[in-house]
Amino acid sequence: MTLPNIPRPGLDLEYPMSLGVYDRYEQAQQVVDYLSDNEFAVQNMAIVGTELRSIERVTGRLTRGKAAIASAASGAWMGLFIGLAFALFGKGNQLGFIITVVVFGALFGLIWSQIGFSAITRGGTRDFSSVSQVVATKYEVLVEHRFAERARELLAAMPGNRGAFGVESG
Repeated sequence: MTLPNIPRPGLDLEYPMSLGVYDRYEQAQQVVDYLSDNEFAVQNMAIVGTELRSIERVTGRLTRGKAAIASAASGAWMGLFIGLAFALFGKGNQLGFIITVVVFGALFGLIWSQIGFSAITRGGTRDFSSVSQVVATKYEVLVEHRFAERARELLAAMPGNRGAFGVESG
């Protein structure tokens, strides 16, 4: 199935040309900043992260107790939020209502975490916690073709810029 070519204002460049490929985002950012400082129309540029990598950082062992505590606390916070929102418009014993909703939220979070923990860790296949992130390993600076020559002229005078003209920098 082919997706329609829907214009994305601000993200698409008309016939983009490469000004350089950099190992770090900060290097690509410096190029754009330099051009901006020299009155270049930087709205005709883009920094594109390439060679994407998925990194999963293991943060610890996941136990039934840790899952229960974290989910109960999360449920209690949600209960507090809901309790406060309803207590603003209610009559009678608002404090009792808030406490009841917090307790029910914590219990719901605790029970739900145990169901989820049993489903995820069946057979010991996923008994650790982690955070995931997708990061680029290269950053390419692109410019619309009609502005490429001017950008290259300005970058030729940039102190320490070895990554201009599509050459990788180190």
